[in-house]
Order: sequence, then C-alpha cells, then structure tokens
Amino acid sequence: MASDMTSSSSRPRDNMWSVSYDIIIVGAGIAGSALAHALSAASVERGRPLRICLLERSLAEPDRIVGELLQPGGIIALKKLGLEACVEGIDAIPTYGYCVMLEGKPVHIPYPDGHEGCAFHHGRFIQALRAKAKEAKCVEVVEATVSELIECPLSGRILGVRATRKEEGAVEKEAFFADLTVVADGCFSNFRTQVMGKAAIQPVLKGHFVGMLLEDAQLPIPKHGTVMLVEGSGPVLSYQIGTHDTRILVDVKNPVPSDLKGHILNNIIPQLPAALHLPARKALENDRLRRMPNSFLPASEQGKQTKEGVLLLGDSWNMRHPLTGGGMTVAFNDVVLLRDMLLDVKNLADWQEVKPVLHRWHWARKPLSSTVNILSVALYDLFGAHDPILEVLRTGCFKYFELGGNCVRGPVSLLAAIEQAPFMLFRHFFAVAFYSIWVLFTHPRKVGVVDGKPVYRRPRPDEYPFLAFMSLQVFWTACVVFLPLMWTEIRP
Repeated sequence: MASDMTSSSSRPRDNMWSVSYDIIIVGAGIAGSALAHALSAASVERGRPLRICLLERSLAEPDRIVGELLQPGGIIALKKLGLEACVEGIDAIPTYGYCVMLEGKPVHIPYPDGHEGCAFHHGRFIQALRAKAKEAKCVEVVEATVSELIECPLSGRILGVRATRKEEGAVEKEAFFADLTVVADGCFSNFRTQVMGKAAIQPVLKGHFVGMLLEDAQLPIPKHGTVMLVEGSGPVLSYQIGTHDTRILVDVKNPVPSDLKGHILNNIIPQLPAALHLPARKALENDRLRRMPNSFLPASEQGKQTKEGVLLLGDSWNMRHPLTGGGMTVAFNDVVLLRDMLLDVKNLADWQEVKPVLHRWHWARKPLSSTVNILSVALYDLFGAHDPILEVLRTGCFKYFELGGNCVRGPVSLLAAIEQAPFMLFRHFFAVAFYSIWVLFTHPRKVGVVDGKPVYRRPRPDEYPFLAFMSLQVFWTACVVFLPLMWTEIRP
C-alpha cells in the first residue's frame, strides 16, 4: 500500500515534491470516474483500502455530442458499480427501444422483458460520476494536465505520471507515483502508442457524426432511439436527452462537405419525419454544428508486449461505431470486471501478478465487448450503404425486423447488451443475408418514379438469372463485412 498523503493545503510547492498512491487514473470521464469509485468502495469493504488519485485536465462540465445514450446492459453494469443514482436528478429520459425508418416507413424495435435504457446530457452525467468519485474514501481528485508518463530508465516500467495542477503557483510537471497507472484519457489518447508499444493499433476513421440539439421535437415513437435511413447519406440518429431537448446526429463521410449547413438543410432534413423539419431548421439557424469522429479500434491484449506498470481503459484502448450507443455500456462492464480482478491482486507493484489478470480481463470482457463492437460496425456498413449490394442487405435487414418475434427480440437483445453472444450475432447477421436474397426475388422493388411517386413491381422470371448472380454478390459482401470484424475480436 502507498504511504499516507499530506493534505493538499499543506503540500510544499517545490520541484522535488512528489506523492505516491496505489493507483493513478488518468482521465475522469466515463471509465476513469467509474473505476475510481468502484475500486475505492470495494477495497474499503474488503478492509484493504486503496489510495487512488484521479487526474483530470478540466473538471468543468464537458459539452459533447456523443455518450448520451446508455443501453439497458449499461444500466445493469451501473447498478453493479453502485452508481445507478448518477442518472437521477439530471433530467434523464428513459428509453424503451428503437424505431428504424426506411423511406418514411417505421418499424418498432422494443427492448425485451421491460428492460430500459437511459438518455441524458453527457456533461451532466459525467459530473454526477465525478461527484461519486470525489465522495469515495481514499480517492483524491486532482485537476491537472498530465504531460508524460514517468518511465524507469533501466526497466522501462511506468512508475507514474508528471502533471501540472490547474491552480495558481502550481509546480510544473509535478511527479505522481503509483504501483499501477490506468490511462483512461479517451479517444484522442496522448499515451496510447507509448503504452501499447508493438501491440499498438491505429484507429480506423469511419466518418463523422455532426450533432444538433432540437428543442421540443416530437420523435416518431416517443422515448425511443430513432434511426433514419436516408438516401445519399449515412444514417441519422435521434433520441430525447432532456424534457425539452432532443439530440440528432447526422452521419457524414469523408471528405466532409465544405458547406455542412447547406448539406443538412438541402439533403438531410427533407428526408426526415415532418415533425422534425421545423425544429431541425431552427437548430441550424441558432446552434453551431459540432463534429465528432467515428472510429473503430479493436482491443489488443495488454500485458504481453505493452509497458509494465500501466494499462489502458475505455476509448483510449477500444472503440466502436457510436451508431448503436454501446460505448458506455462496454466501458462500465469493463470496470465491473477489472474492479473484481484487481482487488484479488495482493501486490499491484508486482507486474508478474498483474500480467495474468490483464489476460483474464481481456477474454472475460469478450462476450459483451465483441458483440457490441461487431454489431456497431456491421450495422453502420449496412445502414450507411451507398453500394447497391449493401443496399440489398440494408433493405433485407429492415424487412427482417418487420417480421417481428425473434427477428426483433434477438437482435435488439444483442444491441441492448442484454445478451452477450457473438455467435448469436453471427446467426442473425447471416439470417439477414439469406432473407435479403429472398426479398430480392419475391418483394416489389422500386423501378422508377411517375408523377413524383415511386413505382414498385416484383421481379420477372427473365430477371432471375441476373438476380441469382446478384445473390452470390450479396452473400459474399455479407461475409466481407462480418467475418473480418469477428476475426479482429476472437483472434488470440
């Protein structure tokens, strides 16, 4: 255990000053704040309290356009961490499922068995998590900018961090030492490459979400996440995050249009439900557009080729497309597992004892994280389709949901992180692929427009040879979309 700390008011301010902890956590966001509270509470309960330092560049309320929808699986994890009160008193809105819209036609996808998610302003939720971390025994929350990891010149082990406090007269690059350093500094991590070493993987940029906040907007199905599939663009996602506030996220691929407002006004808003047109136009006029990158970063196992004495957590280590709103759910589940495993480590300074824990953690998280990660990217590839073959799969997916029953219950249980089963996802994805081929042969398809109205007809027998060839392309494309994603998650 680390030695007792001097109170902040009596600390000397000279360049030789340093302070020691059992664990340092860099970043008081979703994962960092939750881990600080969880480790403190559980270690105190076990009678061996850990001294924890939670470092955050700015403790002001953040203003972001993602991290605002928590799936039912995330609510379950939040309760396991004793943090369920964090969604109370922040004007959070319960969510009961999804509504997917294609060509103005909705399909209802409710969460099963009375499960609920939750949507809220990201900043308010973060502040509630930070408040819990501040209340926790043996946790010191420090507003400071971490500039570097302290590395032992002989062994290369990470011994702690150097950080500058956000206060007048602060020591530049003050040393903070710990037996174990946890880096949870988000998607733009400054330390990812240094920590991962040879195991480092670069995030793949899938596009951007452009966000607006609508006032008093009416969604097609209230208190449901709404995914609107529009022509010529990626999916548009919307959900209510407060009594009067509704978030809308527009997918924009690279290169980003130079006139984003014009693109949304002319190409996106006309395809949205009529009830959203006026609120969206008002938001364009009165609010600034904000943009967030949508990246995919598979998790590499830590402890083998990575730096000793340090680990990554949250988006600094593993990212998926935000379309399915699974990021916070994965983070909270990771914290639940990591908390229990780290508490079984007798000496956090002994890397040979920590290393096998990281191996067990990596594989214990796979059932949930792999399911959420694969589903997010696979659904985005289908819903953001501009390729005619992918459009066949997108239409087939929508028709599959229209079947109801287990064709809805199974996929939404996976999306909600209630079920943790990558191979169940495999089964439903390829069921969609085969059903898409059936739809290709049997359902009316758009063949033109007459007097401004689309004209549909069923395929003729003389078109069957071409459709048979197209069916092979559909199946091959499904394999190309899904199997590489699955391999990135299950490979050793």
